[in-house]
Amino acid sequence: MHHEIIISGFGGQGALFAGQLLAYGALAEGRHVTWIPSYGPEMRGGTANCTVIISDEEIGSPLTRHPTGALVLNPPSFDRFEPAMKTDGVLIVNSSLVATQSKRGDLRVVYVAANDIAAELGAIQLANVVMLGALVQATGMLRFETLDHVLDEHISARHRDKLPLNKQALRRGAALV
Repeated sequence: MHHEIIISGFGGQGALFAGQLLAYGALAEGRHVTWIPSYGPEMRGGTANCTVIISDEEIGSPLTRHPTGALVLNPPSFDRFEPAMKTDGVLIVNSSLVATQSKRGDLRVVYVAANDIAAELGAIQLANVVMLGALVQATGMLRFETLDHVLDEHISARHRDKLPLNKQALRRGAALV
């Protein structure tokens, strides 16, 4: 098993947090992992993305030019990463913000109205977790029980009140796949 994932959006959309959840989950399942964040000069509102590689084998390089999976949270991320996807990759698109449809027939594309679902749950900040649930369901890369444990261990004290909503957001995203 080898997954090379890009998670990308505007700063403040939680792309880096979603990547950390994936990385911690893979570590908890005994896999090899890299997590590399990248963000623009603006703290919130600029672009932010991260690369997560999860493998059963040692990882030769933490970089990827052609990801096997991507979560795109906004239109610029779709424009940048959809063309770079590896054939047979999984592309999860936040259809609440991205109106563009993929024209590639060689990808599995899942459109998730993540912002709308997060708003229904009462916390718009959970759009990233909804998307993550869809990715994990589409790829089978991690067990949801592992992600529940990771959330229990790594969610900050400031956001502990949102712990049950985070777990619910994961399941809502998964249910759409």
